[in-house]
Amino acid sequence: MALTNKQKAAFGIGAVGKDMVYALSSAYIMYYYQDILGLSASFVGLILMAARVFDAFNDPFMGIIVAKTNSRWGRFRPWLVTGTVLNAFVLYALFSAPDLKGVGLMVYFSVIYILWGVTYTMMDIPYWSMIPAITTTPADTENLSVIGRTCAGVGSALIQMGTMIMVGFLGRGSERQGFRMIALIVAVLFVIAEIICAVSVKERNTRMQTTSVGEMFRSLFANDQALIVVLSIVLINSALYLTSNLIIYFFKYDMGGESWKVSYTLFTTVGGASQILGMMIVYPLLRRKLSNIRIFRCALTAGIAGYAALLIFCLTGNSGNLPLLLVPGVMVFAANGILTVLTTVFLSNSVDYGEIKTGHREESVIFSMQTFVVKLASGVSVFAAGLGLDLIGLVGNTDETGPIAVQSASTLTGLRLLMTIIPTVLLIAAFIFFARKFRLSDEEVRKNSDLLAGRR
Repeated sequence: MALTNKQKAAFGIGAVGKDMVYALSSAYIMYYYQDILGLSASFVGLILMAARVFDAFNDPFMGIIVAKTNSRWGRFRPWLVTGTVLNAFVLYALFSAPDLKGVGLMVYFSVIYILWGVTYTMMDIPYWSMIPAITTTPADTENLSVIGRTCAGVGSALIQMGTMIMVGFLGRGSERQGFRMIALIVAVLFVIAEIICAVSVKERNTRMQTTSVGEMFRSLFANDQALIVVLSIVLINSALYLTSNLIIYFFKYDMGGESWKVSYTLFTTVGGASQILGMMIVYPLLRRKLSNIRIFRCALTAGIAGYAALLIFCLTGNSGNLPLLLVPGVMVFAANGILTVLTTVFLSNSVDYGEIKTGHREESVIFSMQTFVVKLASGVSVFAAGLGLDLIGLVGNTDETGPIAVQSASTLTGLRLLMTIIPTVLLIAAFIFFARKFRLSDEEVRKNSDLLAGRR
């Protein structure tokens, strides 16, 4: 049964809501707790990474729980709704820290952030796991992956474009109050979006053959193509998250000036729009002529070139030239948009491959790994960002009414290197690894789909 336009739209709305939540947490959690509340950047980064280690145990088991769910509403939708409501409450608490200092604030942040990760997992795994469970052909899988990732990009872009301006407006000069109001608005929109998705998207009655936890994990690790995609996701997302966590410091302390929030908003707006265009326009155009594997390599090359150009501009005295900086920004964000779509397509295709190879269909377990590694990439990159900020000696600006803290020349140089060199190395590693190991070509995907259709 073909998906209706209503179902496709509902799935896309769900992606907008959930990635607004994720973008708010991943892009601003370091800034909120370090620059506004005054916690050590290294401590914040350490807790974020520790939470991801905890998710190493939580996410796959959540995938198992989802896979074994059998309710009148399906396997995925009950967890989608439950996780969404819980995560909305925790998100608000995350950006509404009480007036605590020192150890008290450290404990509060640690507990609330771990809870945020657990509840986000509850809804994110079933959301992406629905793709191979509600589609029947490679074309449908690719189409829904593009819709989901494009709309996720819209949700992320909305946060990137409007957060700092809205924080100033809603907080009336208090960034702390502004983030509290932003979190409340995003939490409400999140719940509405996922309820629309859960009500409108219907699951096929797919059969889970796995009978034990051990068997499920053996099936997962037997799927070498899924694991290759997972590692590629770690490398690619780590590069982007490192930059996204540091870019706000670059605009505040390097570019500086009273209008730094306007410059930052313009840069992230153009970047977000480029990411969406990469998903919606550039990828479909390239897809008419090129295979998915070749597009993937081209996008990685463009991202590497963008970071290289950004570094050159910063080191040649052009760090304050916003129009010039937008050029590599467009390259990096557009490339990331394409890569995000393709990793989801590749992961969905690996479900069929795994079923043929092992005899078990493991949508939830495979997509639980995507959830885990995306959060792992976020945690590792934020820890690296926090550690890097302390190592280069960046001084935060916890006094909202005072002037922006002045940083040394060595600190600014270190900041520029942090947000460009490491991401470049990560993307190069992803390119080499993927080129050597991945083999699910378009032709192979079609063969796998036809084989399974014949079996059924």
